[in-house]
Amino acid sequence: MKIWDVINLALLFSALRLATPLIFAALGGLFSERSGVINIALEGLMLAGAFTAAVATYQLHDPFLGLLCAMAAGAVLALVYAVACIKFQADQVVTGMAINFLMIGLPALISGAVYDSSGSTPQIDKVDQLPLYFNNEISIATIVVFVLVPVVWFVLYKTPFGLRLRAVGENPEAADAAGVNVMRLRYIAVVISGILAAAGGAYLSTGQSSLFTRNMTAGRGFIALAALILAKWRPVQVLVACLFFGFTEALAIQMQGVIKMPSGEDVPVQFIQMIPYVLTIIVLAGFIGLSRAPKALGIPYRKEN
Repeated sequence: MKIWDVINLALLFSALRLATPLIFAALGGLFSERSGVINIALEGLMLAGAFTAAVATYQLHDPFLGLLCAMAAGAVLALVYAVACIKFQADQVVTGMAINFLMIGLPALISGAVYDSSGSTPQIDKVDQLPLYFNNEISIATIVVFVLVPVVWFVLYKTPFGLRLRAVGENPEAADAAGVNVMRLRYIAVVISGILAAAGGAYLSTGQSSLFTRNMTAGRGFIALAALILAKWRPVQVLVACLFFGFTEALAIQMQGVIKMPSGEDVPVQFIQMIPYVLTIIVLAGFIGLSRAPKALGIPYRKEN
């Protein structure tokens, strides 16, 4: 069977579903990094959202309350990250990785204490999961995130808030001289990134799946960062880049057990599962030098008295 034999309508729906959490996380990273704060913590923020949404939905039997709880958890965790990076001027990459490591272990600890299972949370009833549309192919989260992209574009390029945000990420000293509160704007941007990344994680556990499993994001936060770099920190391009990564992941799933080697044997599944991650490495290696990041990205701002 040829590779194009697996490309069909089901594959396209699968690509949309798989791109949804990436778009949420990448849009969140867009706000943070446009303000000048590197957000390596997207992976941990997604895990926080996925775990909180799964637990809250299971306990409250309402996926929308679960989503709100997940967004609140993402905001709190992002605020911790923001305080460390903005107020105390900790290294943003190291702090972000610390958040990621924390959220790999903390959900398992809490789940083990509450549910006697460190591997996963209890399964959510199907009626309590995020609703589906278009013959149960597309979640409401996918619809929301596609509407969110033009909203983010409008906020970023057509509002005073977006102008100040971009100014802070490019030249915080000039923005400060113009009367912009650089520190406060960066706090807001990082918290927004936590809310959106957590929403992407919530979709994983209550929309794409029906429970939280340990490390269920499987590197999607880092793939979202790669998409952000490929998109040159622009919202519409972020959508296209995330769809590309979603399509490659969907294609990798469809190819399992279908694509044959010249000898007639199946291609080992491990090689097929590597495709999205190999592409992420290629993007980071090949495009990071071509993408112009915000000039103040990763540079702590010290207000002169």
